[in-house]
Amino acid sequence: MGNSTAETVSELSATQQAYMTIRQMILTGVLPPDEKLKIESLRGTLGIGASPIREALSLLTSDQLVERQDQRGFRTAATSPENFQEILALRCSLEEMALRQSIDLKNDAWEEELVLAHHKMTRTSRDDVEVFEAIHKEFHMTLVGNCKSPVLMRFCSQLYDLNIRYRYIAGKSKGYTGRKVGDEHLQILNIAIEGNAEVACALLKTHYQKTGAFLISRL
Repeated sequence: MGNSTAETVSELSATQQAYMTIRQMILTGVLPPDEKLKIESLRGTLGIGASPIREALSLLTSDQLVERQDQRGFRTAATSPENFQEILALRCSLEEMALRQSIDLKNDAWEEELVLAHHKMTRTSRDDVEVFEAIHKEFHMTLVGNCKSPVLMRFCSQLYDLNIRYRYIAGKSKGYTGRKVGDEHLQILNIAIEGNAEVACALLKTHYQKTGAFLISRL
């Protein structure tokens, strides 16, 4: 019984490790869109058994980052201008709703948490992709996270993740590196803390749409 339990925990740990690693590779473009995912190849890259990798890929289908093909295994989800526009429109609508509610309910605790999240983001190097992405998401989710709506936050979180792949594609566009993203974040932060929901929402949508403009040129 003891050995069986230990093996189950080990399997869960390996599945979780595979899930997080493959997910990161898909989001950042290491595994490109619409690419066949070969179990043996992933085993060699990750140093993890085939069973945890299959479990991880099944979990990633729920995240809409991997597609299961009958009798043909798995592929990374495809990207398209239409898919991006749908994600962008939903993000703008849902995060505007969440941000308005967050500002309406603003208090000292939320403001302090938001300032801290922004401070952490500005002090984290973009070279450490995994760490930076986690802290970048923490800032955006904190910004809209005072809405007191767990269901809304789950949608915002999933849409954020689906958008990461497109942001990395946009990042390869000419001129993207000259964009002052840090200034955009700071401006959104300051206006949100001031309590101006109209301007804060407009700035947030512009922040997302700028990425979209670079992306369309790439796609």
